[in-house]
Amino acid sequence: MEMILCKLGEVILKGLNRRSFEDKLISNLRRRVSKSGNFRIYSKQSTIYVEPVSDDCDLDAAFAACRQVFGVIAVSRALPCAKDVQAILATAKTYLHDELSTAKSFKVESKRADKSFPLTSIQLSQQVGGALHQAFPNLEVNVHDPELTVFLEVRDDAAFVHGPAVPGAGGLPLGMGGTAVTLLSGGIDSPVSSWMMAKRGVTLEPVHFFSPPYTSEAAKDKVMQLARELTPWCGRMRLQIVPFTEIQEEIRRKVPEDFFTLVMRRFMMRLAERCAEEIRAKSIITGECLGQVASQTMEALRCTEDVVSLPVLRPLIGMDKEEIVRISRKIGTFDTSILPYEDCCTVFTPRHPKTKPHLDEVREVEAALDVEALCNRAMDGREFVRIKL
Repeated sequence: MEMILCKLGEVILKGLNRRSFEDKLISNLRRRVSKSGNFRIYSKQSTIYVEPVSDDCDLDAAFAACRQVFGVIAVSRALPCAKDVQAILATAKTYLHDELSTAKSFKVESKRADKSFPLTSIQLSQQVGGALHQAFPNLEVNVHDPELTVFLEVRDDAAFVHGPAVPGAGGLPLGMGGTAVTLLSGGIDSPVSSWMMAKRGVTLEPVHFFSPPYTSEAAKDKVMQLARELTPWCGRMRLQIVPFTEIQEEIRRKVPEDFFTLVMRRFMMRLAERCAEEIRAKSIITGECLGQVASQTMEALRCTEDVVSLPVLRPLIGMDKEEIVRISRKIGTFDTSILPYEDCCTVFTPRHPKTKPHLDEVREVEAALDVEALCNRAMDGREFVRIKL
């Protein structure tokens, strides 16, 4: 029966900790493919096997799900057969018949993980390649740039035949990098930064700041949709929606206009750290990119992170917008991110924001606010939304 082979990426480098990484990866794969049917999932020889137990399994859906599981570097559909040259050849002819019939050039690549197999990898490739060349006269051998590569793997339990693998998500298994609070706005950057840290094995708790009536219910729905679009990669999440209207109105009344954004960002960081402390998260993730806007200069970043003690992770810090957009398209959040609904970051935007603020002067203008009371009321007014696959 056809099955899925998932190749491990960085996990194989983990030495004595490798077993725990593999166990977490298998657990994540099992949860992700569960909706596609009953699969037996196990690991051998640096490969995870996803084997359907019954004929009613949706292999297409399971294959797509495996591609989005962090820790898997490549995914292929394969057909197992007996560890015999004739059986391998017959399987290649039938399993890859359509590809072999339409391709103009090909080569065979073999991997002999079972060293008791009587042929070397090169000998197996030569024998099977020669027979396929005879059986399919349309094919020319091209070992450098073939249109089709036939892959043969001789492993302990069976031999496997498959075509080219497709890239997986890479990275580390979700859950192995700890937990972090990620600031999720309605823009392009924050979903990408969230995805990039999830790729490093970080479990996410997204926090969104909501400012009615200046931001609409449609804007909040947009953020929930972005969170749903992240779940195929990042797993189930709980979205915290923090009311931010009172804080912004107080800032507008009591803070000089050119400091609006800086003080607002400082409140966001304080609230994010409080959320993190509740769930014992170890860091805060933001979508900030150096120099992209006035609040993202070195001086401004220093002022905003001044109010927290947790590490602030900024995976986009050295990227340009084109790179960020490219990832946004890849992970499926771009079309939602560009929907024309404002978020709280665009409320009361100063005409001439401070780009090189001094920390002392920011603290001085902020002293006019009752920071503790404002933060307490915002935390008390939170809404929690479970985001599932």
